[in-house]
Amino acid sequence: MAKALYGHVGQAPDRRMLDEVTKLRAKVRTLEFEVTRLRADNDRLNAEVTSAEEIARLSEPVLT
Repeated sequence: MAKALYGHVGQAPDRRMLDEVTKLRAKVRTLEFEVTRLRADNDRLNAEVTSAEEIARLSEPVLT
């Protein structure tokens, strides 16, 4: 392993790799934002379903 690490010491970073890492980090940020948005949307929908279930459980007056 020391030989593998030694081969990377002192070399300038590859520009293509830096570009790829930059693109991947941007993609990760985009996906993290999307996950946050979807979780918020899911929480909102769950709250609506809970409200609808509570309304359905209310006893309704009998119409005569």
